[in-house]
Amino acid sequence: MSWVSFLALFFITWWVVLFAILPFSLRTQDEDEDVTLGTVPSAPRGPHMLRAVLRTTIVTLVLLGIFYGITRGLGLGIDDIPHIVPDFSQNPENLTAGHGCPHPVHQNQSGPEADAGF
Repeated sequence: MSWVSFLALFFITWWVVLFAILPFSLRTQDEDEDVTLGTVPSAPRGPHMLRAVLRTTIVTLVLLGIFYGITRGLGLGIDDIPHIVPDFSQNPENLTAGHGCPHPVHQNQSGPEADAGF
């Protein structure tokens, strides 16, 4: 990934995390029972954006660190996501007659093992 792509990913992730983190640790004027005249009781008690920006930056760096570890350390990418979860669908072409097992070891068995269900 080029540094431009990393910056674009950081920028987008940072804004998403900001809006996710913004409501946490927010104290309203109503909770402190100190409502300023001319404001709604649900207004924030004081400025808390610096803390929100710092928390957002830390969480974004952790998330992108995990992303970097998965893509560089494990060698996985976006194209590998469908292959992480096994395919549990029953494909009729892979099923053997009578056994219902797609595993190649269980296919084309004959003799007492096939009748016993092994």
